[in-house]
Amino acid sequence: MFFLSEIEHTLRLPPYLLNRPLNEAIKGELDSLFLDKVIEKLGLCVSVYDIRSIDGGFIFPGDGASTYTVRFRLVMFRPFVGEVISARLKESSKDGLRLSLGFFDDIYVPVPLLASPNHSEPDPEHKNGIRWVWEYEGENYPIDGTDEIRFRVHNVSYPPVPLEQGKDSDEKESEQKDSKPFAPMVVTGSLDADGLGPISWWV
Repeated sequence: MFFLSEIEHTLRLPPYLLNRPLNEAIKGELDSLFLDKVIEKLGLCVSVYDIRSIDGGFIFPGDGASTYTVRFRLVMFRPFVGEVISARLKESSKDGLRLSLGFFDDIYVPVPLLASPNHSEPDPEHKNGIRWVWEYEGENYPIDGTDEIRFRVHNVSYPPVPLEQGKDSDEKESEQKDSKPFAPMVVTGSLDADGLGPISWWV
């Protein structure tokens, strides 16, 4: 689920940071650039683990900042297909479930990957909400958010950034109301196997 990824980056260090220890100043800039950001194929950056090397320190004409080539390692959240993870229910809708790890919320379990057979019903805890129920041997087992939910990673995708060019403001506003916020990394999960779903199902 968590990996170390080594990256080389050309970093511009602003003049107001030059009076601080170099490693400290560079780590602060790397944090602001990479922390909580998604890097395609690498995952979500959780923290800067360490700095391996710092080269350069050039000041270009007309620019008071110094420029460094920095090699460093990042702690990345990148679940692999088939991995089993525990999460919390964030949202239940006609399309399935949305789960959260606390630091990452873009985990979706579509209806075809829920435990089957299943059905949806009105959620007694949330007005106008629905909850999904697994049917097993004549008993109903609801997914109501009380317990942690174990899911298996079915897919990890990095959707392309949507293009807004060529649309007027009314079209953009209408689409924003109808669509969910853009997520640079999406994890699709499955509950359709023994041992998956709310923990209370299996104890």
